[in-house]
Amino acid sequence: MAKFSPLHDRILVRRVEEASTTRGGIIIPDSAKDKPQEGIVVSTGKGRTNDEGKTFPLAVQEDDRILFGKYSGTEIKIDGEDFIIMKEDEVLGVLSGAAAPSGSSKKETAGARK
Repeated sequence: MAKFSPLHDRILVRRVEEASTTRGGIIIPDSAKDKPQEGIVVSTGKGRTNDEGKTFPLAVQEDDRILFGKYSGTEIKIDGEDFIIMKEDEVLGVLSGAAAPSGSSKKETAGARK
């Protein structure tokens, strides 16, 4: 992959792909899926600079798993791979302790019985 470094308070994000089947085994076509609003930070800028030239570091770091708005950022393609570049202000939150997505993992819904 080409080396890409965002400027100032921007971050480069790779979307986390959601499962293409439901629990019941129904396959969801690409046209019916919403784009995931979850991603992993690939690269970050140096931080926000104020009028006096002082730089404030970003709250997010590389490899953080984040949530962002549905229409946040600008979609770009680097070496054939899709990414989103956005300002740190567009990040809604950082997920901690979230398991990495995989086809075999079960997502528990709110109110699920144990």
